[in-house]
Amino acid sequence: MSRFWSDIVHQLTPYTPGEQPKIDNLVKLNTNENPYGPSPKVIEAIAAANHDGLRKYPDPNAGELKQTIANHFGLSVDSVFVGNSSDEVLAHVFRGLLKQDRPLLFPDITYSFYPVYCALFDIAYQQVALRDDFSLNIDDYSADNGGIIFANPNAPTGIAVPLADIKTLLERHSSSVIVVDEAYVDFGGESAVSLIVDYPNLVVTQTLSKSRGLAGLRVGFALANPELIEGLERIKNSFHPYTLDALALAGAQAAFLDVDYFEQSRQKVIDTRERTTVGLQKLGFTVLPSSANFVFAAHQTSDAGALFMKLRERGIVVRYFDKERLSDFLRISIGTDTEMQQLLSVLADILSEPAQ
Repeated sequence: MSRFWSDIVHQLTPYTPGEQPKIDNLVKLNTNENPYGPSPKVIEAIAAANHDGLRKYPDPNAGELKQTIANHFGLSVDSVFVGNSSDEVLAHVFRGLLKQDRPLLFPDITYSFYPVYCALFDIAYQQVALRDDFSLNIDDYSADNGGIIFANPNAPTGIAVPLADIKTLLERHSSSVIVVDEAYVDFGGESAVSLIVDYPNLVVTQTLSKSRGLAGLRVGFALANPELIEGLERIKNSFHPYTLDALALAGAQAAFLDVDYFEQSRQKVIDTRERTTVGLQKLGFTVLPSSANFVFAAHQTSDAGALFMKLRERGIVVRYFDKERLSDFLRISIGTDTEMQQLLSVLADILSEPAQ
């Protein structure tokens, strides 16, 4: 550890991103990337924006992109905030809206960046245990709080919270900001965006990394009452006014405009997820009900850590969390039909091997 670090650096336990292995012919099912990539119109828009104009700063307000997103969701443009990935958007949300005198509440099993942000921004928090079946019980969020955040569908479980429950939570905690992190909502969840007009304490965050196949472009956004959006803009413009570069702005706008490609791509992932779930169940796995582009599966007799290593030895990488309540499970991203069939075939071979 460096003697030049500030005290907070010594105290941090950083977020651990999914591995990006450099292995040829790898079946990569560990970071929830979209197997179908972005719309061809996105590639065309980025190419068209790749010219001498890059010597100039991009629009710091991202006005055209914000208007496109607002039109897509039927909101006013002042209800839209954009950032360099939903992680950066969430960072601004934590710093600008969730740093309060009372503790922040979020599930004990959820996106592991939440406690990292709390440590970084010195935010007190309480983790609320999910039910034994890994579902979220809104009745457990009764403590006095300075905000509530949860991923919906949740990560790494894939389980979604019904919209009626979110509405009830907003009404019970009308003095707190409720943040619904919808990174995976397009794969079967029910978005809370429809509630924004009626609930000024709601923030919905989304990303273009998953359902629009743009993890490499790094674009995310928040939707909320204009008062909350103004707070996020004040944070952003005190930190990094030129959040999105010109190529990202062009590509993101094109992604939202190509609705047909978006619908086809996400539906293919949903269909493959359902077939994969059936295939895993036939091999003896318990698979949690997923509304995301991944499944969370535990084998009835085989150790998850051992399966993870054996899959890796055979060129298939999934995600394994060696943590309490999670260590029996593998999180498996949904790839193409060919990739998922290869996964099932390799798993069948592994499971048929005699016990050592």
